[in-house]
Amino acid sequence: MRNIQQLLTERLQAILPEADREFGIVQSCQDSKFGDYQASTAMVLGKRDRKPPRELAEKLIAGLELSDLCERPEIAGAGFINFRLKPEFAVRELGAESLFAGPAGKPQNARIAEKPPAESRKIVIDFSSPNIAKPMHVGHIRSTILGDALARIHRFLGNEVIADNHLGDWGTQFGKLLYGYSHFLDDAALAADPLGELERLYKVANDLCEKDESVLDACRKELALLQRGNPDRLELWKTFTTVSWQAFTKIYDRLGVTFDEHLGESFYNDQLEEVISELKLKKIAEESEGALCIFFREIASLNDKPFLIQKKDGAALYATTDLATLKYRIKRWNPDEIIYVTDGRQQLHFQQLFTAAERWLAGVDWAPARRPKLSHVWFGSILGEDKRPLKTRTGDPIRLSDLLDEAEARAYLLVNEKNPDLSQDERKGIARAVGIGAVKYADLAQDRVRDYVFDWSKLLAFKGNTAPYLLYAVVRIESIYRKDRTLNSELRTQNTLSLKELEEIDLAKAILKFPEVVQASADDHRPHHLCFYLYNLAEKFSGFYENCPVLQSSGAIRESRLALCQKTAEVMRQGLYLLGIETVERM
Repeated sequence: MRNIQQLLTERLQAILPEADREFGIVQSCQDSKFGDYQASTAMVLGKRDRKPPRELAEKLIAGLELSDLCERPEIAGAGFINFRLKPEFAVRELGAESLFAGPAGKPQNARIAEKPPAESRKIVIDFSSPNIAKPMHVGHIRSTILGDALARIHRFLGNEVIADNHLGDWGTQFGKLLYGYSHFLDDAALAADPLGELERLYKVANDLCEKDESVLDACRKELALLQRGNPDRLELWKTFTTVSWQAFTKIYDRLGVTFDEHLGESFYNDQLEEVISELKLKKIAEESEGALCIFFREIASLNDKPFLIQKKDGAALYATTDLATLKYRIKRWNPDEIIYVTDGRQQLHFQQLFTAAERWLAGVDWAPARRPKLSHVWFGSILGEDKRPLKTRTGDPIRLSDLLDEAEARAYLLVNEKNPDLSQDERKGIARAVGIGAVKYADLAQDRVRDYVFDWSKLLAFKGNTAPYLLYAVVRIESIYRKDRTLNSELRTQNTLSLKELEEIDLAKAILKFPEVVQASADDHRPHHLCFYLYNLAEKFSGFYENCPVLQSSGAIRESRLALCQKTAEVMRQGLYLLGIETVERM
């Protein structure tokens, strides 16, 4: 399936001088009454060269060869060039048995097109990153599902992706946890809820530290023993890590999220001294009041915000570990880009990290000439009805497992109401897909940099831009084939398209926009582009279905409309898969 926006851009850029090709980008029209695509090239060049834009637009149109794609381009306003696709072009583009490379009907193995190896990019995506010995809470949902969606989208575009879960498994909190474990452990509670008990032990020890200096000293001693490799403490720490990962895996399995790496901060401990030595040798870091810092005196926004690399007691910090992690990823993967998916509160940290890395990588022999692009993909908060960060009534963070349980339970009630004749196993399976899909979609449909209010009634609604509405659109298509049992699998893959009615043409053109929307979602690190597209596609299908009878028609018209239904379902399934949302055949 080709990217039509890119195809038109290439045609336009081909008739421009090489120096002007950056201005030859074609965009989708926001209003279809002006056409399907639009270019402002003539206006930009006209302003620069002080020439009439409409005159330049006429010359550009005269040089374009688009008869296989579009009607003759039109000029609008001060000099916009509008392109309108021909219906017969849409018929040809949608004529393949499957719209995507890879096995038909299997979105997880599909690609938007086969990409030559030279064009494929290698991308490391750092996301989720829970802390060991603490249950995952609602605050982890955005990083986890956003990172997973970006990983799926980039793989679909033909890029190589390394999904890396950078676990918080080291630091001062473990001294307090070890102290709490040795003094206040409840064996029965540990057996029933390991992470809940470990979290309780940490809180008990932490509260005592604030009240009693001797307890704080004892916790420091526990941490020192762990850092020196005391066998008993190391064994306990390994137990904490194992138990935590087992609990995390259950969450990830429910969400359908996988990782290629899940290295904790501890993995980089033996690499920190080398990083510190390099920073000192290259005079990137300097001493200040006994500590080691990187200063950004030439950057106004960072002038008074040094990047602390080593405390005066010799201890490394989060910044040191992040630099060591960067070095490891570059040496191991040599990626084109590294994407960090975290909440917006870490914007300063990553601005400092990226600026420090730019200096550091310029002066070391292990860094390749082609340095990776570093991207911080940050997001806002999930809010409750009171417009404050979502928490329980007692003020504690909501456990992610509890949130998912409630989503499935609420969806199960809806399934029971709408389709009580299904078996209990079927209803549970549908409730799982709809409930978890609704939670994911409610998040991904937001522009990630914005806070949003979590509302069960909205995210599980069957109307509006929600997962249930989109899932129902797919089910609606499946119901066409259930209504007529004579429709076999061979007929479902026929491609005898004939686009006559306005609703048929609009739906076909909407399907064709899928590749460009996926690319935009990757370029902007914003899957909400894809969410809005799928909602719009479902709306287009609804208009088509209501105005163009499918099973009630006959002959070639019936076959064409059935094929158009199948193409719509194929794109809907693929798009929802890229968002990490499982489709169902019944609801």
